[in-house]
Amino acid sequence: MFLSPLVLILSLVVDRVCGDPHTRYHPVAMIGSFISWWGRPIWWNPVLHRLVGVIFWIATVIIFTLPFFLFTRYAPWYLMVLIGPFLLKICFAVRSLEEHAEMVAAATSPDVGREQVRMLVSRDTSTLTDEQILSAAYESVAENLNDSIIAPLFYFMIFGLPGAACFRAANTMDAMLGYTDERSRIGWFSARMDDILSYIPARITGLLLMAYFLGRKRIAPAIRIFRRDRKLRPGFNGGIPMSLIAGGVGVMFEKPGKYRIGDPERPLRQAGPDIIGSVRGTTLIFAIVAATASVLWNLLPNI
Repeated sequence: MFLSPLVLILSLVVDRVCGDPHTRYHPVAMIGSFISWWGRPIWWNPVLHRLVGVIFWIATVIIFTLPFFLFTRYAPWYLMVLIGPFLLKICFAVRSLEEHAEMVAAATSPDVGREQVRMLVSRDTSTLTDEQILSAAYESVAENLNDSIIAPLFYFMIFGLPGAACFRAANTMDAMLGYTDERSRIGWFSARMDDILSYIPARITGLLLMAYFLGRKRIAPAIRIFRRDRKLRPGFNGGIPMSLIAGGVGVMFEKPGKYRIGDPERPLRQAGPDIIGSVRGTTLIFAIVAATASVLWNLLPNI
C-alpha cells in the first residue's frame, strides 16, 4: 500500500544526497552509448532510416526497461525499499540539473560559460551574450522540470519502475536524435513518441507550477505569459513549463532567431535562484500530491 510513495520520497532523498555520478557506467550514459551507435544516419541506407528508428526505439526501450521490470517482478518488498529508490533515481535528475545550471552561472568568463552551456543545449553558443548563455541554461532547467523530473516520476506512480525506465529511455532517444538535421528521419519516431509520452505529464507540470506560483503570489503574470508565449517554442509540451516559469519568476528566455518567452522584468543572473526554487518547489508539490493520492487510492477498497 505504501511502497510506491515510500520509494518515491526516498528516491528524492537519494537524489539530494548523492546526485548523479559522472561516469560512463551510469545506466543512462550506457544506454546513450547504445543510441549513439545505432543512431548514426551514415550507417544505414537513407531508405531504411525511418524503419531503423522504429526498430531500434523498441529495442532500446526493452533493453533499458527489462532489468527494472525483472527487479519489480521478483524482488521482495524489503529490497524494493532498500534498492528501489536508487533504481528510480537513475530515471530522473534534480540535483544534477541544478548543478549544471549553477556551473554556467558561476562561469568566470563568457567563453567559459559558452563551454559549460554546450553540455545542456544543442544550439550554437559561439555568439551568445552573457544573458543568452544564462537563458540557454535556465531554459534547459525549465523544460527539464517535466522531461527529467515530473514525467518519469509520474510514470513510476502509474506503472512502477518499468514505467519510469521506459520514459527515461524514450526521452534520452529524443534528446539525442530528435532534430531537424541529418538525424530527422532516423529520429522521427523518437521525437513523436517523446511528444506523446510527455503530453499528460507536461500538463500536470503546468498545473503544479500554477499551484507553486499561486503560493508565491505570482500566478497572474505566470498565466499571462503562459497564454501569450507557450506556443512560441516548437513542440506542444516544452513551452508549458518554460512560459510559466518565465512569467512566474519575471524573466525572458531567448533563443536567438527562434523565440523570446516572457518579459525581462529582471536579469537572469538575479533570478536564477528563483528558477531553481520553482523546480524544487514544484517537485515537492508533486511528491506530496502523488504520495497522498496513492495512499488514498489504496485505502478506498477498505472504506
